[in-house]
Amino acid sequence: MRRGRRLAIDVGDARIGVASCDPDGILATPVETVPGRDVPAAHRRLRQIVTEYEPIEVLVGLPRSLHGGEGPAAVKVRAFAQDLARGIAPLPVRLVDERMSTVTASQGLRASGVRSKKGRAVIDQVAAVVILQSALEAERVSGDPPGDGVEVVI
Repeated sequence: MRRGRRLAIDVGDARIGVASCDPDGILATPVETVPGRDVPAAHRRLRQIVTEYEPIEVLVGLPRSLHGGEGPAAVKVRAFAQDLARGIAPLPVRLVDERMSTVTASQGLRASGVRSKKGRAVIDQVAAVVILQSALEAERVSGDPPGDGVEVVI
């Protein structure tokens, strides 16, 4: 397992959830929800977070269908990740499978008694935590960085 903090991002149309882990990659915690409708402003804020947290990499959740296919949402996330990678290069950006992360986050919030109206404010952060915990576990098991690297195209 590589040592170093990681950031995970759950990209949505309206909001972008951000999570971070400790340098040992043991525990993922929510960071913040970035407004997502103004994409240039979202990228600026994400670059600020990257500067503040100094991660070894940024993991972006890639929405796939249950069968592993990619639809229009995945195309948007790939473009978002490409723009982010350009903005934070040479820091690596990796796309990781995020199937069911929002569903898992919603179930966890409901189970802990958070009402749906209040939960919307944190659901994206919790989804980012789920993405990050899953990626950390995958790296622990395989010994390899999770997901696929985003190649920076200038």
